[in-house]
Amino acid sequence: MIEDKSVEELEKELSELPRGYVTTKVINKKTYFYQQWKENGKTKNRCISEGEANELRPLIEKRRTLQKKLNAVKGNPQNTTSEKKEAVEGEPEFKTNAVYGDALMKIALTAEKFDKRDCYSKVHDFLYTPASDKVCLIFGLRRTGKTTILKQLVLGMNETERKKTLYIKVTSENTLDQLNADLKLANKLGYSFIFIDEITLIDRFIDNAALLSDVYAVQGMKIVLSGTDSLGFWFAQNEELYDRALTVHTTYVPFSEHARLLKIKNIDEYIRYGGTLKAGELAFEDDGFMLNRNLSNGRVKGLSEASLDRTYKDATAQDASFRDDESTRRYIDTAIAQNIQHSLKCYDHGNHFRHLIDLYNNKELTNAINRIIEDMNQRFTVDVITKQFKSNDLGSAKDLLLKEKDPEKQTDVLSTIDTTDVVKKVMDILEIRNKENQSVNIEEIHILEIKEYLKALDLIDISNTETIPISNKKEERLIFTQPGMRFCQAQVLVYSLLQDEIFGNLDGELRDIITEKILEDVRGRMLEDIVYLQTRRFYGKTRNVFKLKFASGEFDMVIQNKSKRECEIYEVKHSMEIVDAQYRHIIDPEKIEATEKQFGKVVRQYVLYRGESTTLGNKIEYKNVEEYLTELR
Repeated sequence: MIEDKSVEELEKELSELPRGYVTTKVINKKTYFYQQWKENGKTKNRCISEGEANELRPLIEKRRTLQKKLNAVKGNPQNTTSEKKEAVEGEPEFKTNAVYGDALMKIALTAEKFDKRDCYSKVHDFLYTPASDKVCLIFGLRRTGKTTILKQLVLGMNETERKKTLYIKVTSENTLDQLNADLKLANKLGYSFIFIDEITLIDRFIDNAALLSDVYAVQGMKIVLSGTDSLGFWFAQNEELYDRALTVHTTYVPFSEHARLLKIKNIDEYIRYGGTLKAGELAFEDDGFMLNRNLSNGRVKGLSEASLDRTYKDATAQDASFRDDESTRRYIDTAIAQNIQHSLKCYDHGNHFRHLIDLYNNKELTNAINRIIEDMNQRFTVDVITKQFKSNDLGSAKDLLLKEKDPEKQTDVLSTIDTTDVVKKVMDILEIRNKENQSVNIEEIHILEIKEYLKALDLIDISNTETIPISNKKEERLIFTQPGMRFCQAQVLVYSLLQDEIFGNLDGELRDIITEKILEDVRGRMLEDIVYLQTRRFYGKTRNVFKLKFASGEFDMVIQNKSKRECEIYEVKHSMEIVDAQYRHIIDPEKIEATEKQFGKVVRQYVLYRGESTTLGNKIEYKNVEEYLTELR
């Protein structure tokens, strides 16, 4: 009997029993077993077989029982300090990838060099407010800083708080039952702060999310959840976690924050890469971007050597946002299409696909989402998907080149090129199918549901454009919050043009003029959207921000102070030069009179552009657009 043993006997028997605990790891769907223990303050481990693991567990449990008896015999019924440390830090058998103590600090230190997102303080405040039944949801598209925020929270803790923090990295192999078991154990061991990363990978999470708030948060645990499948969080927030979740969105990265975090205060860089905290992808094809060398010319077809060097360096940059380490080719597929489809599959046992189920079953849902994103500046109508694919950028560039005032840059070459092959190349790259290649007819209900999910992901912002004369039928304005994604698709168009035989045989300087004109047109339209979106989000409900269209011409942006009945009117130009024609609309007496009659007195007139800020003699204010956007914070 254990009760009859002396201290010497107990100590001898303890020395012969194994120490530590048994843990498991799942790697590539295969389970590995390890024995871990503390020795001279350091964690030791060895790989063992499943059979040995089963033999060790009862022996380790016996050691714990003997240790408690030894303490009681010695007159100390409680665990000694060293035993308590081993029980808390060395012995818990977590079923998921749980990290704590020194290991957690090592992981957190990888975020030490990064500045904090603007939303960091919101999560931080959640951790240190009085306990409630709420959990915190950090969700956003891939590479917008979610995991970095978790690491920075650990770095901001004192030593006592860090010892009470558990970080769980969920994998697709984990189950809700395993997570529940780990949370029970963590609660028993006194962990107060629980960070669960990629929780949306657990297939029953959405339907059982209330477990976290109703069982564990109410006991005082501060639980922060993060996941790539943002739509899954949206479902959980509106169902299981209704009114019991603090939400923190990371998808939207405004210019001022992008410039602060990446130390790049350049609007063209933001247009090109904005939306994530990494550079943009240029490698559209498996064999690299533009590596088809025309050896007879000693150069790449369609690009000068200098252009190729710049492009290829960008494409192979280690921090390219749309190339990651998870064997995916496109950010759009992994961050958006798979996001939507995985969340729908996991929600309500896959019964919530609604009208999208036929698209999903026929593997055409990704195609539909891609088509909508490519046509981001158009209405979400049936025609967007079912019409013959046509690149709006290409048509716009044709018109601009024909109207170019500089005779050396004016050309009708785009009108002479057979764009059928060009368009086909674009479609091949974007994996977009035309109507005859779709087995499921696209109806308006499909568009509406996809649009709803894109909005839930915070990928799109929707508002209305005002008109004079006033119309009850509002023109919808849709803007993607990640400009880099849009510009990436414009580059696909340029790439396809460079493969055209006629275009490829043009003079190199003329090719550069045409391709730059296409991209300049895209930048100009995107700059208008960026300014409008960020101004509207900055002012929120305190100002009315809208685009105003007239029978002829428009104001790119109007900021209305309803209480004072005053307006500021704006033109937005992707230019570094001041030209009279830029502000012709905002000084038009008839347009100003009509605006004041409907929205209030026009008190200031601005042109936002890329040059230096100045005020003209006619009191038109030219303001540097980067300065303007930086002030919106």
